[in-house]
Amino acid sequence: MSWLSKLFTSSIGRKVIMSLTGLFFVLFLLVHLLGNLQLLHADGGKAFNHYADFMAHNGFIQGMSWIMKFLFGLHAIVGLILWRQNASAKGQKYAVKVTDNTSFAGRNMIWLGILILVFLILHMGDFWFQMHYGDLGEMDGVKDLAKLVAIKFSSPIYVGWYVFSMIVLGIHLWHGFESAFQTLGARHPKYDGFVAALGKILSVVIALGFAIIPIIMYLNH
Repeated sequence: MSWLSKLFTSSIGRKVIMSLTGLFFVLFLLVHLLGNLQLLHADGGKAFNHYADFMAHNGFIQGMSWIMKFLFGLHAIVGLILWRQNASAKGQKYAVKVTDNTSFAGRNMIWLGILILVFLILHMGDFWFQMHYGDLGEMDGVKDLAKLVAIKFSSPIYVGWYVFSMIVLGIHLWHGFESAFQTLGARHPKYDGFVAALGKILSVVIALGFAIIPIIMYLNH
């Protein structure tokens, strides 16, 4: 059996896939957050619209976006396989043995992941699909995606759903970041504290950064 086959069929290999794809998405989320923060510029959406137009038409970015979609799909599918595998094993759930000391996130990673998946599907339909195929108006020669975002974020229900989803994402990252390093064998007593702290900081920054955008836009609309 080749190493690639073992990677996809063995429990350890699947956990490695989950760890690597998960860390990739942390990087993606940070980059995506930097772009979305341009919505807060007091320029009527001009900066964000040009950023969105660049992301939608740059060949390299588009290639990376398809890689990202593939890796996310892989992350979701392998996560479900691991959950089923461990749920069927006596006394186990989602890749960890459940004890009284297991964190809420550790016990519920699969459900947190499913909520994130639902959010992403809806989010892609609301914005990505509209940016590529929707009949949006234009501003300064590019599609006015910022106007659509402003409309969506004028609804308290939509803002509430978005903020709730970011809290779920933060909890998922809070546990997942440190677990990824553990799975990859990149643990050492000298650095464990730093990795744990970095994971918590990143989870808060990402969740809070994304959540604050709709809140501010709603309050200012």
